[in-house]
Amino acid sequence: MDVLDRLHMDVPVAQAGMGSMAPAELAAAVAAAGGLGTIGFTGPHVLEAAIDRVHDSAPGRAVAVNLLMPFAKRRHVEVCVRRKVHAVVLAFGGDAMLVRELQEANIFVFVLVGTEQDCRRAVAWGADGLIAQGVEAGGHLAGYESGDQFLSRAIASAGTRPVFRAGGIATSGDTRAALDAGAAGVVAGTRFLLTHESAAHPAYQQRVLSSRKTLETTLFGLSWPARHRVVPNRATDRWCDTTGKASRLPSLLSAKSSPLARFAAGGDESGVLQWQRPGLPVFSPAAPVRGLPDEWIERSALYAGESALRMERVVSAKEALEQLSPG
Repeated sequence: MDVLDRLHMDVPVAQAGMGSMAPAELAAAVAAAGGLGTIGFTGPHVLEAAIDRVHDSAPGRAVAVNLLMPFAKRRHVEVCVRRKVHAVVLAFGGDAMLVRELQEANIFVFVLVGTEQDCRRAVAWGADGLIAQGVEAGGHLAGYESGDQFLSRAIASAGTRPVFRAGGIATSGDTRAALDAGAAGVVAGTRFLLTHESAAHPAYQQRVLSSRKTLETTLFGLSWPARHRVVPNRATDRWCDTTGKASRLPSLLSAKSSPLARFAAGGDESGVLQWQRPGLPVFSPAAPVRGLPDEWIERSALYAGESALRMERVVSAKEALEQLSPG
């Protein structure tokens, strides 16, 4: 199977479905430029409108949706099937029944994996393709080792299924290296976070560009106590050590908060972030979108991968794709 042909891609580069940072505007721009644009997780009504917008703005291109399984509801799946998306990424969960249902609707199913056990599980589910994430990725982490190290094991586990490499993708050289190592393509998040079409707050983008390090932490774990990679802000300065390890109090609060995920619909950063403060040990996974007060970047998760340390400016989605194209 030629996955690029199946997903109407001219370039073996996919844009990560970065939650509220990946609106229809970004996915459509990436798709129109020849990559795979992915709509980030949001509420079902917003998702339906976003799918229609990408269909309209990038005719003849694929529409992909990221289903964040700790928060996804039945209606998210129904919207993907009804609006005829081309691909779905199952992230941090899933099962064989869901994979089969999506495939019966002619939807290509990627599963995000970070370990060999994840790979075996995804293959047993019948996934069409794998996204092998390295620990250097931004946002929430499935991986525990570098993408270069993990990629070969993911490919071996995948059999004939295509594997895309995620984490640490900043340049055309990174894409070429992944392809030479056997990947069918790459998935880039931070490079597309730092675009004009991203929904990221401009102050967030500038903080990422000016940062000299990233932190792997669990600080922003209320409702989803999983590892994630961010750049520092006042919240991490107050509640994390120099390695990113969160102190005991926020860790305990987050560890007990998983049941709150059932109430999260996605896309309501302002409603959550208005209650957070750098001095209070309660931090949700919400990230700052355009239109929120500048100072809110100090109280929210500033997701970014290690690739950010090799980026210098905010660009258009088209230019980002050109920078990542292997040529």
